[in-house]
Amino acid sequence: MKARSVLLQLLGGTKSSHALRRWINFWPPFLGAGIRVKHIAPDMKAVDVEMKLRWWNANYVGTHFGGSLFAMTDAFYMLMVMANLGRDYIVWDKAAKIRYRKPGRGTVCAEFRLSDTQIVDIREKLKTLPKYEPVFSVEVKDVDGVVIAEVEKTIHVRMKQPAEQER
Repeated sequence: MKARSVLLQLLGGTKSSHALRRWINFWPPFLGAGIRVKHIAPDMKAVDVEMKLRWWNANYVGTHFGGSLFAMTDAFYMLMVMANLGRDYIVWDKAAKIRYRKPGRGTVCAEFRLSDTQIVDIREKLKTLPKYEPVFSVEVKDVDGVVIAEVEKTIHVRMKQPAEQER
């Protein structure tokens, strides 16, 4: 079974990234914040997310609520790493930090990218380490490409133990 199929099975039993995108777009925290997944690559190495400014995701001064900006970056790197490593690994979001750069007005977007080199690096590190916690960065930008926020995501990864692999 391919790695992406594992994730798709966990998140709704489909076999296409298009169906996964639609499923995630109806996930209540994203739906409620107005966060929309625009694209998921079939190999789960690219995800594009956007959020339009609406009255329900604006703050007191009429710009994007910081929590919504942060939420639009949640879980994607974890899901991408999980899908690309496969069932022999435990993958969790460990930590995150955000630095707001400019007020977000209008539509903002984030592009998540995972390279083959990053996946190989994780596998190599786990040959000698009990766990590895790579850090991934993503920028939230407005439609003109101006950086609104910078987010760093720390992902916890380790190999499953034999008893965990039977589950």
